[in-house]
Amino acid sequence: MKRSRKKTSKPETYEEWTIRPDGTHCIKNQSWLPFFSNLRDLIMHESHKSKYSIHPGSEKMYQDLKKLYWWPNMKKPSSLLVQPESPMWKWERITMDFVKTLPKTSNGHDTIWVIVDRLTRSAHFIPTRDTDSMETLISLYIKEIVSRHGVPISIISDRDSHFTSIFWKSLQSALGNQLDMSTSYHPETDGQSKRTIQILEDMLQACVIDFGKGWEKHLPLVEFSYNNSYHASIKEAPFEGLYGRKCRSLVCWAEVGDVQLTGPEIIHETTERIVQIRQRLQAAIDW
Repeated sequence: MKRSRKKTSKPETYEEWTIRPDGTHCIKNQSWLPFFSNLRDLIMHESHKSKYSIHPGSEKMYQDLKKLYWWPNMKKPSSLLVQPESPMWKWERITMDFVKTLPKTSNGHDTIWVIVDRLTRSAHFIPTRDTDSMETLISLYIKEIVSRHGVPISIISDRDSHFTSIFWKSLQSALGNQLDMSTSYHPETDGQSKRTIQILEDMLQACVIDFGKGWEKHLPLVEFSYNNSYHASIKEAPFEGLYGRKCRSLVCWAEVGDVQLTGPEIIHETTERIVQIRQRLQAAIDW
């Protein structure tokens, strides 16, 4: 009975192993990456983060990388993907990122901080400045998130300078929070907020055309429309997951007799803007 040879991390144990003239070890003409000096991490980082090769998930990245490189257990989740733990309750595990380089508003805001609940997909869009200090961001975080939803168990974010700050990590640790930094070569760990950001960016591109530097005052309606609109991934609106039902839309004010209290002109203007935002959101989601 022929005994199969157990494969190890050494390339010479493989029948297909060769050495190129430049000294590179190869298996089936794929460059073998040894496990030292974070070389594998560097290759995955460049493969995912490069503006010439942005990948939506680990499978596509694996298919591209395997044509050029090889190492043992390359496709295992521990190699190409670290899946974040599934949330068990609302707003206990969140993702966050920044939409930058927007037209500067009268308040000096040129950035939107996007914070998303991984369970319900509900989100908050917070106007900020790209130059805001860590203290300012922490103050906003406590005011906008902790006050409404409490302290999360973990946060996933891009490895952004805002979150690599020792002070930020120290504060989160003091709050009993586990800061799960989303490394560049783990694309699926932050895919949810990336998708949300893409939807928001699509909406803002249209809003900026109409409202220019006044986009900030319309941001609350953008957030409302996002949270009150159907999402295919959860098969309901984020507000339904968060509150058990969709929130009453501003377009229904006239039906409940509030026109007399608020004024027809304000109702008409708000209704038009809500409809416009909802159409843009739906177009971005369906795209």
